[in-house]
Amino acid sequence: MVDPNLKNRLKAEMASPYRGLRQFIYIGVGASGFIGAFVFFFQILAGINIDSSLPNFALQAGIVALMVFLWRWEQRRSKEVGVRSQKSGVQGVRRTS
Repeated sequence: MVDPNLKNRLKAEMASPYRGLRQFIYIGVGASGFIGAFVFFFQILAGINIDSSLPNFALQAGIVALMVFLWRWEQRRSKEVGVRSQKSGVQGVRRTS
């Protein structure tokens, strides 16, 4: 018999494959964008290379916004998949004896 905990983890992985990896990437890229935005923001405040710092700051802020959007979309989608599978009675992989 398969361990119930393992069975639940496998069902979750089938519903959204590589979810943990995607979330790790969202966090990593978002943190990198935040650090870049922080640096360029203070360069703009100091008046250093405003011509290049302003577009770079906008790019970094856009990356952070994109990662936040993707994170929230992933969370919303995983909730919808969970509710949908509970309503439809989907049991996952069928075992053949």
